[in-house]
Amino acid sequence: MEKVIELEVDRVATGGAGIARDTEGRIVFIDGGIPGDLVRASITRQRKQFANATVVEVLRPSADRVEAPCPHVADGCGGCDWQHVAPAAQSDLRRRIVVDSLRRGGKIDDVEVRVGGLLPPDGYRTTVRAAISGGRAGLRRAASHEVVVPGSCLVCHPLVDELLTDGRFIGAKEVRISVGARTGERMVLIEPLPGADLEISLPDDVRVARSDQLDSSRPVFIHEEVGGYRFRISAGSFFQCRPDGAEALVQAVHDVISVDDGPLLDAFCGVGLFGALIGRGRPLTAVENSRSSVLDARVNLPAATIVESPFEDWSPQPMATVIADPSRHGLDKRGVANVVATGATNVILVSCDPASLGRDAALLVASGYRLASVTVVDLFGHTSHVETVSAFTLP
Repeated sequence: MEKVIELEVDRVATGGAGIARDTEGRIVFIDGGIPGDLVRASITRQRKQFANATVVEVLRPSADRVEAPCPHVADGCGGCDWQHVAPAAQSDLRRRIVVDSLRRGGKIDDVEVRVGGLLPPDGYRTTVRAAISGGRAGLRRAASHEVVVPGSCLVCHPLVDELLTDGRFIGAKEVRISVGARTGERMVLIEPLPGADLEISLPDDVRVARSDQLDSSRPVFIHEEVGGYRFRISAGSFFQCRPDGAEALVQAVHDVISVDDGPLLDAFCGVGLFGALIGRGRPLTAVENSRSSVLDARVNLPAATIVESPFEDWSPQPMATVIADPSRHGLDKRGVANVVATGATNVILVSCDPASLGRDAALLVASGYRLASVTVVDLFGHTSHVETVSAFTLP
């Protein structure tokens, strides 16, 4: 028999769950709870130090609670975990998550964490990974492998939404849909089921690639325009999920660069976003591990020195400024050691995980850097995903 208890949510955790304490003082992470809520919650997992729960009934809603604007939330779609949070409040919750991660993970509580400009929360996603069920694309249920096939998706760009809802992908396991919002170009990367024959139905303009047949000598790619620059993005490459969000990230980085000249390192450069828009006119070195992204970067950054290597294995060279945009794993000890070895007086860390940000900030501060500022950039409306730009300087 499930245990249901009454809880008052007072803060929010990395990952988006609300945090409360039960009558014994134990922390409870509540999916669907936000600060200010008084809820009845069903305990789904118990440990000695904490428990997990799901909201059963909202007894007293937070002032920031709203009805989910997308009907597929009621169907169980797990694509957006914060549709019950007012868009204006989502930014502050992300900021609180970052403050908490810096304090707990980095032992840093003397830096202001600010929020950048708000971006539209609807119709923005230019890339989406979807599971396939019965030949149709859909999104996973929360904490499940089951697939919800939407009639439309609130957060997808219209060019993506058309392919997500009308495309047919018989014989596929997953599909990644990518579009250039400002070029109109569209592309899908299909992961076939083992041994299956693919039957794909898409508009004629869509470029199709298979994950098991990617060929670096004949890449399938689209273009996107950011900051007046045209980027090539291949099927196997990563790019930010919205061009206005990419511009917001670039602006946040530009705003905290304290050294205007000298060699610039674009670490984890991807297809070359920061190098292209910030590195113009400076000696630029770009380091990237993904073969597909390296090939795109060579097109997008024709004047740069591009090194194909894991950043941790790259041999450091003197730099004035380092911009690092690692995966969710962050820099960690070896990555921080390589950043420090460049001697850069200005280090900008672009992070998509608050926990790794807290750890990396602590490592950089222990290596002699000062955390000067942190900006939260709202790339992913209606979700608890957090993107930050942090500036570190040498005293």
